Amino acid sequence: MTSALCSCMTSILTYETYKSVVVRSWPLGIIHRLLQLLIISYFVGYVFLHEKAYQVADTNIESSVVTKVKGFGKLNNAVMDVADYIYPPQGEGVFSIITKIIETDNQFQGRCSEVWNISDIKPMPEFVNFTIYIKNSIRFPFFNVTRGNFNSTKDIRTCKYDKIRDPLCPIFQVDYILNETRQNVTQLADKGGEIGIIIQWRCNLDHDVNFCVPKYSFSKLDAPFQNSNLSKGYNFRFSKYYKTEGGTDYRRLHKAFAIRFDVIVTGTARKFSLIPTVINVIAAVTSVGMGTVFCDLILLHCSKRSQYYKAKKFEEVSEEQIHESLTPKPGSQLSVRRGNSSCNDSGAVSLATNC
Repeated sequence: MTSALCSCMTSILTYETYKSVVVRSWPLGIIHRLLQLLIISYFVGYVFLHEKAYQVADTNIESSVVTKVKGFGKLNNAVMDVADYIYPPQGEGVFSIITKIIETDNQFQGRCSEVWNISDIKPMPEFVNFTIYIKNSIRFPFFNVTRGNFNSTKDIRTCKYDKIRDPLCPIFQVDYILNETRQNVTQLADKGGEIGIIIQWRCNLDHDVNFCVPKYSFSKLDAPFQNSNLSKGYNFRFSKYYKTEGGTDYRRLHKAFAIRFDVIVTGTARKFSLIPTVINVIAAVTSVGMGTVFCDLILLHCSKRSQYYKAKKFEEVSEEQIHESLTPKPGSQLSVRRGNSSCNDSGAVSLATNC
């Protein structure tokens, strides 16, 4: 029992230290250096060229959107202005421009007429000339940075957005948006549709905050339903109420076909931080050792002389062996003498193999 306990304690109370074995092999040396070079090149390129490696990000963007539409058109022999064709009228981030209306008159409580007056109903063609003004203010709470989508000192009354000539103008012509999304204007005016106006904020706050500006793009949001027989286009109903001379309520029901615009705001702000930089540098340094691990696998498991290399690399030393090696024997020379050790001795074992 005592012997078993002593053996168990001996196996537990051990210390392992790495032994350096130099293998002079051209093929293995080339593989080792190439792996180190590839790993170093990857991390150097990632840490020093990729901003995400040394910056902290804030994606919790706070946003406010106000919209205004301007333009005049003619629908059902009536002149239409913004009060007639915009719904809802509050000027929010989601709004609709009505292009066609079908009316049902004289609906009373009880049985309502469902006969739509569709004779000579044509869409309003002037809607392509309408302009949309978007005012967007955002804030990145982590960095406490607030920005607007245009400079408050800039005169924007005469500008129109163009991704080449004027990419920061917040006034968009409907025709330009339809061209960017490759819409069939005739079909869109007749059946309605959904379009996204995307405002992207990508800000590197290590630079001047004035370079933190939005980038606009446009998307055809109803594209998945273009070939569907159901839910095609976009329409909604609303009513206007009146009274007869006798005081009875009745209404005129409108079925409106419209282009719905969704203003979608996304954003990310980044700034230098020491913590991700240190983490990525440490990861780069420690990953260099992967080349050694891979070469050890080849040397100790795939080589024809793997058993020989294992015997040189792994060696067990006990107290008895140390005592025996340090005990002088008559007529022998100790390779290591007390008080005469060399500081330049690295302890490395050099092995040569055929190239």
